[in-house]
Amino acid sequence: MSGASNSLLVVAEAKAAGPIDPARSALMARVRDKNTRPELIVRQTAHALGFRFRLHRKDLPGSPDLVFPRHRKAIFVHGCFWHRHPGCPKASMPKTRAEFWKSKFVANVQRDARSIAALKEMGWKVCALWECEVSDRIMVERKVKAFVIGRRSSLFGIARIRDQGTSETSTGYPSHSTHSRASVIACSRVR
Repeated sequence: MSGASNSLLVVAEAKAAGPIDPARSALMARVRDKNTRPELIVRQTAHALGFRFRLHRKDLPGSPDLVFPRHRKAIFVHGCFWHRHPGCPKASMPKTRAEFWKSKFVANVQRDARSIAALKEMGWKVCALWECEVSDRIMVERKVKAFVIGRRSSLFGIARIRDQGTSETSTGYPSHSTHSRASVIACSRVR
């Protein structure tokens, strides 16, 4: 299903789900998909490290937030709520119109997986950073540097490897231990 027909399906379901609260609608209309605070932090960090990148390349699947063409690497900065960060308290489910939100979130996660798979098929390496992880700028710096350069040693012992529900963190840095989605790894390389 294409992105356009998928969004039409969500709109059709929204109309069938009942009345929409105007205040909620106004709030959701103000949510940005580009230039969010977490994305700006990652961009500033990558630039400060000396990396040059392109933003939101529409010719790549999923329009990654940061694209490093020379390295054939892409970074997505995912919001925990919209992209359903497993185990994160920010990924709460709205109490009103639960079926609408559930279908919307499922579509978002499926679209993320398709985008990552398509990029991998094209020979790109993909990294996803979560909104809640971006608050630790030192960690972001280490993850971006390790991902773009491609050396795990540059993580300085902060290796986080996730495969099908297992997670290992070698330092005392805070992490969500229940994250298990292998397609979106906190800046370990997606292979």
